[in-house]
Amino acid sequence: MAINVNTVYTTVLSILNKEQRGYLTPYEFNQIATQVQLEIFEKFFEDYNQYIRMPKTDVEFASRMDHIHEEFQVFEKNAPASAVATNVYTQPTDLHRFGSAFYEIGKNNPELEIVSKRDYHQQKLSPLTQPTTNFPIAIYQEDKLTVYPASSNTPVVGDIGFNYIRKPADVFWNFTTGTLGQYIHSTNSPNQDFEISSSQQTDVIIAILKYSGVVIRDPQIVQSASNLEAANEANTKR
Repeated sequence: MAINVNTVYTTVLSILNKEQRGYLTPYEFNQIATQVQLEIFEKFFEDYNQYIRMPKTDVEFASRMDHIHEEFQVFEKNAPASAVATNVYTQPTDLHRFGSAFYEIGKNNPELEIVSKRDYHQQKLSPLTQPTTNFPIAIYQEDKLTVYPASSNTPVVGDIGFNYIRKPADVFWNFTTGTLGQYIHSTNSPNQDFEISSSQQTDVIIAILKYSGVVIRDPQIVQSASNLEAANEANTKR
């Protein structure tokens, strides 16, 4: 389940206003919330890579690894690439982390082997290693795939498919302005909740509070949030 953006914003405001520390505008909140979500999202991959290297017999580490995989599995996508030349394709616009690419998506054709330009030229020298429709290869550079052999003389969208991780959508708390100039949460216009799971809500609130302390220039808020963050991380690793 995603994290409700209004719940987080009102919680952050409540904590800040409790001790009259200052105020965080919707614009500031949206900017900070988007950054915090992205940082937590990127940490999933760092933690996952660490757990992969742990002993496979450790049940606790295996369980944590499965949990992290579930966190970013929501963002996995398959989408066709757009052709820009006979054998050149651009990646999907929302691609964040490349996974793999497939020759003629949806036709049970093989995965592309991604190679460097040097390796490609070496493979062309031998009849045994030259790319074929059964064993295609590709060079992945500057957000484009150059595929060998070309899937067709007239490439179209769908010839090549990407499997990848997309980036979470930017967080957005929408509002209207009241008669006294106050910000009122608007549910009639689009809002964008946090897309990471609700199990991360505490981490999200603490991280936003830490950034809020910087915005309102209150070092005590920064320090308190940092202490909470460290304690929360320590409890998670127990």
